[in-house]
Amino acid sequence: MKKFLIGLLVVLAVIAVYFISVYNGVVSKHENISAKWAQVENQLQRRNDLIPNLVNTVKGYAAHEKNVFEEVTNARSRWANAGSVDEKVKAAGAMDSALSRLLLVAENYPNLKADQSFLRLMDELSGTENRIAVERMRYNEAVREYNVNVRTFPGNIISGMFGYKPATEYFKAEEKAKAVPEVKF
Repeated sequence: MKKFLIGLLVVLAVIAVYFISVYNGVVSKHENISAKWAQVENQLQRRNDLIPNLVNTVKGYAAHEKNVFEEVTNARSRWANAGSVDEKVKAAGAMDSALSRLLLVAENYPNLKADQSFLRLMDELSGTENRIAVERMRYNEAVREYNVNVRTFPGNIISGMFGYKPATEYFKAEEKAKAVPEVKF
């Protein structure tokens, strides 16, 4: 009877350690999503901070393109006022679209393309867009890893017991972004 009790305690201890391990894995992956999202937000904020300078530089050359500047300003405001991750994802998509229209306007002004401050801002923006793409990819990978963990056995049971649900906020390319840009010389 004593050996049976010791054996039972060992089995219960192994199950408890496994349970704790799975739970800690779910928590770790959930926190990883938060950290990756913070990096995405940092890069989006960096882009948001660059935009007023870019808009003002382009305004000097293309004062009559008022609606493009308003779109960029509105998209920037939507991102700044977005509260949830889902709202920020949508606002970032609107910003992508508004920026592409701004850059199309800039293409129509050869003097602007030679302006040093414009070139410097474009380099900064280009680097920021690359960073955003990398951070979005890392975020999506973290969401995928977490979702796999909370949807597969035994993680689904343990995560369900503690209220962890699959994350649904993936970054996806908008339909407009999938179109191949037309380049004219």
